[in-house]
Amino acid sequence: MRSLFLWAVALCYLFSCQSEQEESVIRQGEVPTAVLDQLNALGFNTIDIEVKKIETGYIVEGDILLTEDQIMHLSPGKLAPTEEHYHTDNLVTGLPRAVSVFVNMPQLYRDATDIALARYNAENLNLTFQRVGSSAGADIVISASPFFYFFFGILGSAGFPTANGDPFNEILLTRQFYDNVSNINGLATTIAHEIGHCIGFRHTDFMDRSFSCGGSPSNEGDGGVGANFIPGTPAGPDPGSWMLACGNTELDRPFTNNDQIALSFLY
Repeated sequence: MRSLFLWAVALCYLFSCQSEQEESVIRQGEVPTAVLDQLNALGFNTIDIEVKKIETGYIVEGDILLTEDQIMHLSPGKLAPTEEHYHTDNLVTGLPRAVSVFVNMPQLYRDATDIALARYNAENLNLTFQRVGSSAGADIVISASPFFYFFFGILGSAGFPTANGDPFNEILLTRQFYDNVSNINGLATTIAHEIGHCIGFRHTDFMDRSFSCGGSPSNEGDGGVGANFIPGTPAGPDPGSWMLACGNTELDRPFTNNDQIALSFLY
């Protein structure tokens, strides 16, 4: 009888925890009208690309984290022309500069990060990358996303450089989507993509996400953070770009010739 009672208590506890988590996800998903109105004014598409509220802010464009303060204080900008590669107004400064990256995740992610960083370093930029063994002083920390990312279908998130010229300091990856990848180079591409955001790259198909995501044509808008055309990159699609808005988690997308032009122009 005592065993049955303990099992009943345990089941009640588990059910209570699950309910609290579900309620947390529901609360996290509520986006105030004022925030949606501001995002629309900034040029973000909030209809075809759902905005998701999380504990630290809002996920827009599928993988960009913006705080509410950032959203409410950004100013609407002018939409960029319909060329391919774009960067934000803020970029990493203090070049030449080494960016340190700490991976607070299992070995698979550390190995994939090494591949991603090697791709950047092979371009001989004035911005180099090194993986470090501690989060203390690291410029970018890569960690597992909170549980509700999976419920929302968010594969990962990053942000854009600060006004002080520092890279965005956090990348979150949802382990449920990546722990069992069979192609480590696909995971390396995802990490390189999120690092791209951290150093100021917008999505390559900024002007029409349907190119990589499908669905109806959708322009992401300036977003108040800038969407500046990078000279030397072509008009029209760049199918293999590492900064396409959507992609298969197993698909390896090393830098294309146009990606290399964009990287060299900025850094």
